[in-house]
Amino acid sequence: MSISDQKFKDYEVWIIDNQSTDGTLTYLKELKVPFNWISEKDDGVYHAMNKGALLAKNKWLYFLGTDDKLYNNEVLSTVFSKPISKQFKLIIGSIKYDLKKNDLVYTHTKDGLVNPSWSPKLWFKNSVHHQAIFYNSEIFENYKYSLKYEILADHALNLNLYKSNYKAKIIKGIIAYCGTDGLSKSYSKELYFEEVQLKVDESSEILRPLFTVMAIIKYYMKTKARRIK
Repeated sequence: MSISDQKFKDYEVWIIDNQSTDGTLTYLKELKVPFNWISEKDDGVYHAMNKGALLAKNKWLYFLGTDDKLYNNEVLSTVFSKPISKQFKLIIGSIKYDLKKNDLVYTHTKDGLVNPSWSPKLWFKNSVHHQAIFYNSEIFENYKYSLKYEILADHALNLNLYKSNYKAKIIKGIIAYCGTDGLSKSYSKELYFEEVQLKVDESSEILRPLFTVMAIIKYYMKTKARRIK
């Protein structure tokens, strides 16, 4: 497990399980401190992450998907090797996709490396990968993942935080290896409908035509892109 291998040990882990029936509970019951878990019905991945944010007691929060893993055993010690200025409420690094055949050619850009941009680019694309972000826990005293969005609630939260002038510390280095089968990698029409709506929600209905045109262009670029063979 990429977490237990970390050299930095001052952390706790909360695993939020949606009443699994595949033997997961047997595994969870064998875990020891600092691993904690709950197993109860939830309303999707973002509902589960909101639960985890409320349960966690440490200053910084990080959300790791089931098909993702920390890049190496020094990630946490590197991120927290120096004190973080109080002005920064987010720490953001890079991610690298765990590439496989049949991924879109876009995913293979820069050999799967995705660098962050905490900038106006967020209005045009999701320029910060969810597995590259550490959130100060204070954020979740006032914000949470909106259950209105099933695919892009993390992008909606980040856009809201950027719009509200939250400061992010951009660091060099890869935080996580990420799978390429997540909901946001489906490039479905539903994803782009949701993207348009969240941007309208964070700005103005007047801008819907602009965001719609942008979404249509991106949708056709992705659906027409070739896959790696």
